[in-house]
Amino acid sequence: MGALDGPTLITSVQRAFRLLEAVSEHENGAPAKQLARETGLPLATAYHLLRTLVHDGYVRKLDDGGFVLGDRLKSLHTAGATQTLLSRVRPTLNALRDELSSAAYLTFYEEGEIRVAEIVDSPRTPRVDLWVGFEDAGHATALGKTVLRELESDARRDYLSRHHLADLTPRTITSVPELLRRIESPPLAPAVTDLEEYSLGTVCVAVPVYRGDTVGSLGVSLPVERRDRIQEIRARLLPVASRITRSLSLTI
Repeated sequence: MGALDGPTLITSVQRAFRLLEAVSEHENGAPAKQLARETGLPLATAYHLLRTLVHDGYVRKLDDGGFVLGDRLKSLHTAGATQTLLSRVRPTLNALRDELSSAAYLTFYEEGEIRVAEIVDSPRTPRVDLWVGFEDAGHATALGKTVLRELESDARRDYLSRHHLADLTPRTITSVPELLRRIESPPLAPAVTDLEEYSLGTVCVAVPVYRGDTVGSLGVSLPVERRDRIQEIRARLLPVASRITRSLSLTI
């Protein structure tokens, strides 16, 4: 039984890929019979695989019965492109971590959320304990506040209308007017800080970066005992952020 599972599974995967290739050649969709004929698959097999691909979002069935590529496949392509871009800046992030002896973070504002794209740390420079996801803690992190500061006012209001300003530490800002006041005119602009607002014992500094039109932030975290280095860290982050923005703006 086990000996047959491997080849059978491989054959199914190969057939699914053939179907996806055939579907991709029909921008306006193609019916199952045509796809079966083009791939040389039995109609029943084509139907079964297409149903599975539709269920998983790799293929979408149109009202007229035709099949086109689904959003899941497009998102995989986007994710692959993003990983290619990130591979360009990882050496820079590694160098920043080693130079400042601090974990380095890169975030972007995607689909209305602040999301971590990369974290570079080490046993000697551990990352902050991400006990609350960044998507729910934009108001309490230097990385998130930097993104909010760079957003157009409408996008910023939309984000804040969808996210409760949770009280994560005694230092967390939970008032929207106060948050807006602080991010609109931070003392170290364009850098923004998080002074134990996300996690007690940890401070963070972040500056804006861009991937094309997508706003993001580059930041580092450090123990509160190193708070007196914030000015120095800001001065180092700014040129690194400019370099990362240039790298991320290159065509893949």
